[in-house]
Amino acid sequence: MSENLLSIRDLKVHFPIRQGTSRLLKAVDGVDLEIQRGESVALVGESGSGKSTLGATIVGMQKPTTGQIIFDGNELGNDKESAAKRMRDIQIVFQDPVSALNPRMDIGDSIAEPLAIHGVGSRVQRAQRVAELLELVGLNPQHADRKPSMFSGGQRQRIVIARAIALQPKLLVLDEPVSALDVSIRSQILNLLLELQQRLGLSYLFISHDLSVVRHFADRVAVLYLGRIAETGRTADVFSRPVHPYTEALLSAVPLPDPKAQRTRQRIILQGDLPSPANPPAGCRFSTRCPIAEPICRETPPSLQPVRPMQQAACHLRAPAVHI
Repeated sequence: MSENLLSIRDLKVHFPIRQGTSRLLKAVDGVDLEIQRGESVALVGESGSGKSTLGATIVGMQKPTTGQIIFDGNELGNDKESAAKRMRDIQIVFQDPVSALNPRMDIGDSIAEPLAIHGVGSRVQRAQRVAELLELVGLNPQHADRKPSMFSGGQRQRIVIARAIALQPKLLVLDEPVSALDVSIRSQILNLLLELQQRLGLSYLFISHDLSVVRHFADRVAVLYLGRIAETGRTADVFSRPVHPYTEALLSAVPLPDPKAQRTRQRIILQGDLPSPANPPAGCRFSTRCPIAEPICRETPPSLQPVRPMQQAACHLRAPAVHI
């Protein structure tokens, strides 16, 4: 059995800007990504980089324009069989637990809904499964008949997580799962996710803009910029020895625990706004804001090149391609 649970190859997700025109918004534009069984991979980048679009495409909420999504050894398409496999084996946890739950449904019914849709068990068996799931995420099973409004934000996210794991999926796409929660609650939810991963053998795609959280949560990280991966590698390696200038800029904004180091560090301030994905730069996507860009960067798109074991970067100057 392959170690890779998910393999994404040259995935593109383009949207027409206006009907009748050929202009496209290139939200995701040629992404390669792999997630191994039991692994947590973080996807980071600014708003508008394509993170959520990529996550939605993996789950099946968005159709890809081109490219391959291979899950558990099988290519996922747009057919009914692929849709059914996605619904059982790939689940998503959204940022806002308030909008993710139907306010008129008891939380027990919300958690049991995917079981009922797939015809899993009898009504009694589904109720037993709901009780198990509530206990698994640290909630009282006797509260299954309560409405979402009776729970705090952190408790609602636990309910959403319980629903996401009801069908025993293999992969969870976590789209900013703690950014809407109070700081005091975030660590509790992250610890719960890590406990569930160990207990259930889950794999995670963790979409986040909070690099402080990513540092402690993810095994590997992929830095996305304007629809393309700028750098990827083991989290410890990328955080301690970033290669791409964009990665350096992102990490320079992460607060340091040492006050003296924080005062003396050099912050890299990027000039200009993120270019429009409808009109990306011709060469390196980052060339319009890069402090070290050369003419080649503005003319030729770089490809991901190995710089260290398990670490790659797309930069003509820091990770030049070797032409044979």
